[in-house]
Parts: sequence; C-alpha cells; structure tokens
Amino acid sequence: MRRIPVFRWVLALGLALVGFSVVLAPSVADFPELHQLDLDVVNEKPDGECTVRWTDPFEDREREEPYRCDPDREPVLKAPDPVTGMGWDTGFVVSEGPGRGELYSLDEDVPADGGVRDGLSEAMVAGGLLLTAAGIAGGGFGALIRASGVDPAAVRRARQLRDTANAVAEDHERAEEAVRTAWAPLRRELASAPLESAPPGPRTTALVLALQVLVEAGPEARSAARTGGEFCSSLDPLLSDATPALRYQDMLRADRDRRWGATYAVSQLTEMVKDADRRSSAQRFAQASVDLLRRPDPELGALAAWSDLEARPEEYRALLAEITGHESPTSSG
Repeated sequence: MRRIPVFRWVLALGLALVGFSVVLAPSVADFPELHQLDLDVVNEKPDGECTVRWTDPFEDREREEPYRCDPDREPVLKAPDPVTGMGWDTGFVVSEGPGRGELYSLDEDVPADGGVRDGLSEAMVAGGLLLTAAGIAGGGFGALIRASGVDPAAVRRARQLRDTANAVAEDHERAEEAVRTAWAPLRRELASAPLESAPPGPRTTALVLALQVLVEAGPEARSAARTGGEFCSSLDPLLSDATPALRYQDMLRADRDRRWGATYAVSQLTEMVKDADRRSSAQRFAQASVDLLRRPDPELGALAAWSDLEARPEEYRALLAEITGHESPTSSG
C-alpha cells in the first residue's frame, strides 16, 4: 500500500503560508523616506493628543503642529515640565518628495487595510512557521522510524490481508461442512444410487443445495481458500514477531533480539503484501467469500438446484467424493 507523505504536505503548507504572509505584509514602498528628530511638546492630553514644536532640518525654521504623542512614555517626559513647561517626544519628518519637512505620523498614514493585512500576515507567519517545524520534525521522526524498521502501516496492511485470507478459508470450510452434515444421514441411502437419481426429499434437497454453493463458486473459490490458508500460515508467525514494530516506543523498550526480529518480520511482511497486491490476492479472497456465502432459498432455489444437478451431474459427484470420500455411482442412462 502506498504511503501518504503527510508531513511532506504539512511542510509544503507551512512554507506556502510563510510565502503568502510576505505578499500580504505592508510593502516598504508604502512608506516614504523619513528623518527622525526631537519634538518639544507644548501641551498634551492624557490620551496622547498634543501640540509639538520642532526645527525643520531642511529649511532651518521652527514649526508647530498637532501630533499624537506616545501616552505611555515616562511621566517625566510629558508636558508640562515643572521647569520648562514643555515635554519631550521623538518623531519623524518626511525627507523626500513634495511633503519634505512635514511631520509624519505612523498611526495616521498606515494604508486603509494595513492593520488587517498586518495582523493576517503575522498570523500566517506564525502558523506557517509552526507547520513548517511540524513537517520537518514529523518527517524526520517518520524517517527515523522507518529506518529503525518500525512501519505500522505495513503491519496493519498485513493484518488486514491475513483477516481476508482467513475469512475465505473459513467460509470454504463452512461450505464443505454443510455438505458433510447434509450427507451424513444419506450415506446408506445413496450408497448404491447415483446422486442425480435420488428422490428430491428434504434431506436430499439440502445436500444438493449445499453442493450447489460450492459448484457455483467453482474451482476459483477452492483455489482462493487453499491459498488463503497457506497465506495465514505464513503471515501469522511474522505478524507475531512484528508486533513491537506497531509503535516506536515498543521498539525502544524491546531487547536487541526482539528488535532485530521485528525489523526482519516487517521487511518480509512488506514484500508479501507487495506480492499480494500485484496478484490482486485480497480481491480474489473477498470475491470468493462472497460466492461462498451465497445461500439459495431452500424452497425457491430447490428446483434450480436439482435442474443444475441434472445439467452437470459429474461436477456434483466429483465434489461430493472430494469432500466426503464417497464415490457416487454413475447413472446407467
């Protein structure tokens, strides 16, 4: 069964989120060239609304305008100062273009969707970095597990295949047991008479119906059941040895011999599963089970079963002999 590269996709998603966050982030081109300078705060309100005075570095003149000061700066920097009557803050003026020398407010000149874009960009960066880290860590851990012989998927797939193989073997055995059960009370009655010439009573009809299931399933079902039984015999000891490989913690706790045995068992199971997939064994087992579980209605199917017996009596007699060991006499006609 093909392994799905989950952590590879997680890593790819994380890198994609980081990439998109760069696209969403406000561009440097959105902001003009700025020059930092000191501002004398003439007056200010508790919420930060203030009037500031500064010397224009490009025209060498004093200017005064409303401004939004930092309301969280130290109280000693706020106006009015006991000595000078003014406070102090820092700000920026535009150093290029038509607005050269004008006071620049970062809060007021952010693009209309800048806050949303910036917040979304930061969230995508955080999520992308988290997914990237998870993809790298998970992929590395998975590679370490596989390198250590721990492949739970291979063991689980082998178990599923064993269950399917075991089911068809058991279904075929039940179908044969139904023939033996129906044959037992008729052993003496049909000892010297051909099966197709037996009177169609309830007991003989039960035998013919039981045989019809196997005849209709055909040699493919018998072959699938035989292969399924052999498959179970081969898989069971390997599955037992591979049990520690279902969890990495169990492999760490296992001693050296069990760890080596589990690694070898997983490699053998992987090859057997691949070979079974190439042969479509699971589909064959499942189809044979369906055919063997078909039970004709005792009343509605009785006539069809007797008609089928008359059409191909050799197959019914051969199957009865194979299951019970009884060689039914052939019809003289």
